[in-house]
Amino acid sequence: MTGHFTGRLKAALTGNPDAELVFLGNFEVEDQWARGEPGLPRLTFGSGSVIVNRMDEFALLLAGKGDHVVLKGEPDPDYLSHLEELGFDLPGLLVVEHQDPGSTVTQDALEDRPVLRELGRIGARAGVVCAHGVSELEERLAERAGIALAAPPAAICKAVNSKIYSRRLAGELGIRQTRGWTCASLAELDAAVEAARALLADGRRVVFKDAFGVSGKGIEVVEEERRLDRLHRMIRGRARKAGDDRAGLVVEEWVAKRADLNYQFTVGRDGRVHVDFVKEALTEGGVHLGHRIPARLTERQTAELTEVSRLLGGRLAEDGYFGVVGVDAMVDPDGGLYPIVEINARHNMSTYQASIQEAFIGSGSTALVRGYPLRLGAPLPFGSLRRALADLLFDPARGTGLLINNHATVNAAAPPGERAPETDFTGRLHGVVVADSADRTAALDDEVGRRLAALAESTRRSAGSAARGRQPSAAPSWPVAPRGGAACDHSPAPLQGAGEPERTSPDPLRGEERG
Repeated sequence: MTGHFTGRLKAALTGNPDAELVFLGNFEVEDQWARGEPGLPRLTFGSGSVIVNRMDEFALLLAGKGDHVVLKGEPDPDYLSHLEELGFDLPGLLVVEHQDPGSTVTQDALEDRPVLRELGRIGARAGVVCAHGVSELEERLAERAGIALAAPPAAICKAVNSKIYSRRLAGELGIRQTRGWTCASLAELDAAVEAARALLADGRRVVFKDAFGVSGKGIEVVEEERRLDRLHRMIRGRARKAGDDRAGLVVEEWVAKRADLNYQFTVGRDGRVHVDFVKEALTEGGVHLGHRIPARLTERQTAELTEVSRLLGGRLAEDGYFGVVGVDAMVDPDGGLYPIVEINARHNMSTYQASIQEAFIGSGSTALVRGYPLRLGAPLPFGSLRRALADLLFDPARGTGLLINNHATVNAAAPPGERAPETDFTGRLHGVVVADSADRTAALDDEVGRRLAALAESTRRSAGSAARGRQPSAAPSWPVAPRGGAACDHSPAPLQGAGEPERTSPDPLRGEERG
């Protein structure tokens, strides 16, 4: 099974719907785009980054037979068998021999000669690389291997992805957006701070956004003038030390909303625009948690987003961009749309669900796209997951269940070698919960979370017993509760960034406040 979306993507990128693609899941490419840029301080997020780097496995369900996926590690063979049983035509795998958990798949591939040689062979027969997003690293990989990238130059991708570009384009095209200001320079920042001060005096809030922030990183909400002034001084002070008069920020009024949206369209090399889908995004504090399918929109709202997609796509084509475009949007409390919160010139989380949606989520179905946080005492093979979730896993005949679309993130943060006693690690299981109604989807989601929590606890209990030199408890590995049993607390995990509910953006004022 190779979805229609993948064929359309190939045609848009290469002009040939049967092109041979090599997919590269280099998530959070914004970290590369942000290098050398000002903006807000950024932190490295420990195990969270390690988990994000293994999101490369999502590409398995975007590629089709005859395509290839570059991976940081071998997928669990039981997981691959499970996908084949569901009917997916799996691509060829190019797995690096030695992966650095803290590196992206691109960085690992750049150091792997066998993978570079194979990329070169694919390039020699006109195959091309389709990356999650294109930075200078992906351009370096393509050049070193001798294979073309199916994308515009990195400089164009980076420029289009900037939040400054999004705001300016929305203003130019007359598309509704929140009150705000772009701050490419310190002079523009000074003016924006004074405008924000007036909003604060009126009892409103403002938000500072890094032009290349992602997944809640690089967002600072300001509620009082004292904090506004401290943030202003900090940004100016850092710029003075660097001898740089750039700011790299947008400042916006924080407005009420009823829902977040994510919609996607694809711009072809010939400038044609195809509107792919719109989904309701589940977010918290600017962090993406998942999607709800279908989005709860009226026909008028859907038509407006379709029109905006065509308008944006045409303009992006004029600016030299082609490929997948994801746009974040909002619904205000009265049902009005803010059609552009930001433009993402790269694949989005929802891009990797396209084949699943086409094959298994029909007009009578509802779905929740989820990341289940795990705290494990030992690595969790797919076989154990499958046994624990058995009757909850997706069944094509029933059309319901949990379809796991990434297993690598479960064990990504497991310590290498023999684990020290009492050292748990975080992981995340990604999946799509499908049922025939919103209530049944929510109930199934609750039950999956409860089973996973019990299974994770069993790994910690077993590891603890082993560390104390005793036999693990004879209790079952996971309780099998009747349907409708009490649900455990299992809030959605961020789908990019930290796997734990930790702060997703540094507090740039923390040091000054202590001082």
